[in-house]
Amino acid sequence: MSLENQNCVPCQGGIPALSRAEAERFLVDLPKWTLEGGATRIRRRYAFPDFVSALAFINRVGEVAEAQGHHPDITFGWGYAEVVIFTHKIAGLHENDFILAARVEALYGG
Repeated sequence: MSLENQNCVPCQGGIPALSRAEAERFLVDLPKWTLEGGATRIRRRYAFPDFVSALAFINRVGEVAEAQGHHPDITFGWGYAEVVIFTHKIAGLHENDFILAARVEALYGG
């Protein structure tokens, strides 16, 4: 099943974060996302023609994030939105992060 069609599973903490190699395998399906912070988070910047479009996008991202119970860090302004995803409870990456990133990609593409 593709990442976009999966659901985030609540993370209770106490598990190891993904290794760099594991994270890189997930990124094969998300080539516009980048690893950052020593492979502890993923980031993607999106372009828009104006402020209103960027705001509409982040509102849709917020709805998906809330439905998944997994909340990214989002910044935006005129013509851009930037999304940073990681699992706070493990201070690193989990499969959930890539599921949410795939869902965000679908919002941008659709």
